[in-house]
Amino acid sequence: MRVVAERVLPAEIAEQAWQIYAEAFEEMKIRAVQRHVLYRHEFDEVMTDERVRKLLYVDHRRPDRIRGVATVTDDLSAIPLISPEYFAHHWPDLFAARQIWYVGFLAVHPAARGTGAFARLTREIWRPVLAAGGMAVVDVCRHNDELGFHRAIHHALGSLGGDVRAEHIDDQSYWIYEAPGPS
Repeated sequence: MRVVAERVLPAEIAEQAWQIYAEAFEEMKIRAVQRHVLYRHEFDEVMTDERVRKLLYVDHRRPDRIRGVATVTDDLSAIPLISPEYFAHHWPDLFAARQIWYVGFLAVHPAARGTGAFARLTREIWRPVLAAGGMAVVDVCRHNDELGFHRAIHHALGSLGGDVRAEHIDDQSYWIYEAPGPS
């Protein structure tokens, strides 16, 4: 298996990527309050957006068959619902130099889980970040945080060398206020 980087995915590869993405993130529809799963038309827009790099985990024997997909960009304006101004305020030098990357998602086909696909894609996301001395930002909901998603990322990055530092920078909490039953 190998990782291939693309700017725009051809329709047949985008269809495979959608199937992997949809299956990998199906559970998130009921796990997180804020929607963490793209609708199909949004996914298709990302697959053709040249500002967003697509990383494909590909079977080297069958390069037309992908087993994982991730997206990453250093153009923070390409990501709806994040605030480029937040990053410009907190890390002005890195922001001005476009050395802040945002990871849109990382999805692995069920048949490729446990094969190192997650770690390989994570390392490929990180390579330009490491080379630039920049930082990468990942949105991890509480469910995935409790599963140890952030630790898996840190573990994968450890093999690249260097002292990768992780910092939890923000939280969003949702509250329910219930009215008492009718009297």
